[in-house]
Amino acid sequence: MLVWSLMVMVAAAAMMRPWPLARAQTLCRTRTVRTGKVFNVSKQAQREFLRFSSTTVLLRHPCERNIAVYLGQQIFFTRDNFESSLLPFTMPEWTMITAPEVTSAHFSGGALLLVVNGKVFGYNYRDNLWFQSQGVNHPVSHVSGDNCCFAKNALCVEISNDIFAYMQGDELAQAHIYFSNNGGYSFDLFVFESQAANPGMLGGIFHFHPLSQIGILIVDKGMAMFQYTDYPLNLSLGMAFPYKDTMNVVLTPGQKGFIILWSQNNLFVSPNSGQLVNTVQLQQEGKIQFPSIFDTNITIHNIAANENELAVLTRESNLFYGNLGFLSTPAVKLVDQSLWSPEAALTFHSSGMLEILTPVVDTAFAAFDFQKCSMNMQAILMDPSLHIEKCKIELLEGQFDEDLYTIDMKSSLLLSAFFIPRPGTSPIPLVMVSNPHSLGLHATMSEFGSTLDGNTQYRLDIKLEQQQHSGRTDPKFTSSIKRPTLSTLTVDVANKDISCVDMKPLSTLISVGCDLRKKIMVQKWQGDELQEEVTAEYVLLEVNGLFTYSYSLTAGSALCHTQPQNWTTIKQDSTTWNRENYVSCWEPSENPPLLWPDVPYQVLGGPTSNEIIFDQRNGIYIFYLSIVDPHYSYCHLYTTFSIYVYGAYPLPVVPPEITIFLLVIGMLLCLWLAYIIPKLLNTQCGLSIKNFWRWLGTKVWAFCTCSLLRSLLRRMWARMTQADRPPEASPSPATPDQDPVSK
Repeated sequence: MLVWSLMVMVAAAAMMRPWPLARAQTLCRTRTVRTGKVFNVSKQAQREFLRFSSTTVLLRHPCERNIAVYLGQQIFFTRDNFESSLLPFTMPEWTMITAPEVTSAHFSGGALLLVVNGKVFGYNYRDNLWFQSQGVNHPVSHVSGDNCCFAKNALCVEISNDIFAYMQGDELAQAHIYFSNNGGYSFDLFVFESQAANPGMLGGIFHFHPLSQIGILIVDKGMAMFQYTDYPLNLSLGMAFPYKDTMNVVLTPGQKGFIILWSQNNLFVSPNSGQLVNTVQLQQEGKIQFPSIFDTNITIHNIAANENELAVLTRESNLFYGNLGFLSTPAVKLVDQSLWSPEAALTFHSSGMLEILTPVVDTAFAAFDFQKCSMNMQAILMDPSLHIEKCKIELLEGQFDEDLYTIDMKSSLLLSAFFIPRPGTSPIPLVMVSNPHSLGLHATMSEFGSTLDGNTQYRLDIKLEQQQHSGRTDPKFTSSIKRPTLSTLTVDVANKDISCVDMKPLSTLISVGCDLRKKIMVQKWQGDELQEEVTAEYVLLEVNGLFTYSYSLTAGSALCHTQPQNWTTIKQDSTTWNRENYVSCWEPSENPPLLWPDVPYQVLGGPTSNEIIFDQRNGIYIFYLSIVDPHYSYCHLYTTFSIYVYGAYPLPVVPPEITIFLLVIGMLLCLWLAYIIPKLLNTQCGLSIKNFWRWLGTKVWAFCTCSLLRSLLRRMWARMTQADRPPEASPSPATPDQDPVSK
């Protein structure tokens, strides 16, 4: 049985691949994967197999290298790098699609997106669930996106979730472009500025995260170029290049800005997201033999690329290998061998490990086997017949490699890299950023000791800061300061040799945006350490609706040029007041002119001395605070704090103005009387008044004295009678005739 299986396998391989394989042994080690064939064949046969409409392609997940999809006459999906036999990939029955044809595929996080018969479907391979994307109301042919593998944080997830869907070849002015920010589960219609006025056809649309731009490939009259949607690149177009056939656009992993454009008769590489487009040069014996590999009359079957390598397989069984360089992309032609077949797919399994995968049909089982031709490029390039120089670098390392850093507004970042050149060589280090409009750098190199064998070790100190605050560029060169951006820092060697397979460039992603660790606190000078006192503009709002406070400034006294915003106008359009919707009343804007200068100015901090004035109320206020200054931080800095007001005097019943008026009038009246009365007493009328008051005083005194004497006599008589009366006898009320006083 074993012998029969081997014979069947050999016969199947011969049917699928009539080209000789003997000479391939000198270049690669060929083996066939044949395992795991326990499948329900009858159930599988009832479904219609997916097929790919273009030339064979193997698409590998850039972050999970063992997950890949083979696109050809049959489509295969693997979780173990095709290390087991597989059944062809099929769609579930609920899709109701007959003769399903795939025109595009893309890995988005944990899902594989497929464009099938003009519709977008997704396969969530983690949960083994299919879904159809919502919101795509017109036929599309392609999906495009990128993946961030540096760090699993919110920014990387956002990069991986941005997906475009479009119909390649549509007239750009009438094209229906869809955009998704949730990994392709739902799409919305996307329209960019001046779309209707642009001539030409849509060659593709891509989110170039390393450049913080959306790039549209425009094809017109046999030429193509990229147009960008945001300042400052929206003011010009990328470099034009020939566009003969419909071209595939590959965004290489790593967010360095490399894109590859290829068809059967074209191959271009751009190191900066389409701004410059170069050919792939053919190198031989250390020199450029042809400015383009197409000068050797080849027809491309498919290509493979990773972060810094490129491989090309042609129908003439030629295999080219090169590295992606920022200055140029040289490639060498490897030994002619019979490597090509219509089903062959080229892929990089890891850095320096190239593989040619070919499905092999099995006459006894429905599952396919896979023939693998594996190549170790580092070992192959050491062949003396290729005349390739040794790598000039022995070490290139940095702790920042494949990481993610954040630079907030007006902040800076210091990084270091180390490299050791090969003795007798003087390589030139190359420090680059993919988005110089956003990120500025300053690099210095110094000796940093020696190795045990005497080689000099060098250190690169790199200072990164926002380009707007670097002080070395024209303000018109930089991008909008209010918009957070991305850039990739790459440390490499200028004109690096192809043999430097193991010395891959150092790369890290820099976010010029919000540092998620930053927060704002309202506190005293106790407990946590104070980092900075915020002097930026901010706003306050009492969350319980208490408005027993006012502002010390008005729009007029704050010297506003336009009508300032307030919480009433903000809540008509938004729920909160932050840096994104804040408009300064001193800068030119679309706000109406200053028509009501007496309204309160509700922005605190910044250049004004505006303050909160509390009314006469004791109690607790709970305030929501939000920093609205767009030039302070990219974060939405906000907090909630409470204020307890005590010691406020009760409100007076009589207004204080009336009290002060009456007091002043009373004092003036007293002064006037003190002055006028002595003068009046010396006149005849005054003497009469004096005599009257004397007579009245005498009468009052006599009356008071008589009343006092009577009161004393009554009290004495009462005590005397009380002492002579027996205790048992009850007191009898005295009659008026018995009153001793009256007698």
